[in-house]
Amino acid sequence: MNTIKFSQLETEQLVTKIQHYFAIELNQDLGQFDAEFLLDFFAKEVGAYFYNRGLFDAQTVISGKLENVSEMIQEGISEIEKPVS
Repeated sequence: MNTIKFSQLETEQLVTKIQHYFAIELNQDLGQFDAEFLLDFFAKEVGAYFYNRGLFDAQTVISGKLENVSEMIQEGISEIEKPVS
């Protein structure tokens, strides 16, 4: 998988969040270049973990929905099934 790419707006928002975190939690000023570098590092090194977790969560939700649909189809077919003798 390629490195996760963010739009310019997303990058700006994420850089701002990183800078804010460093200022509040670590009491350190982080320049834009350093924050972008850190964002690139996390996107490259750990981004796939978050991406894969998102896929897993989406699969779980979709599987649950499909299970409900399958049950509804089975119930619907049972309702119109003709008795045999």
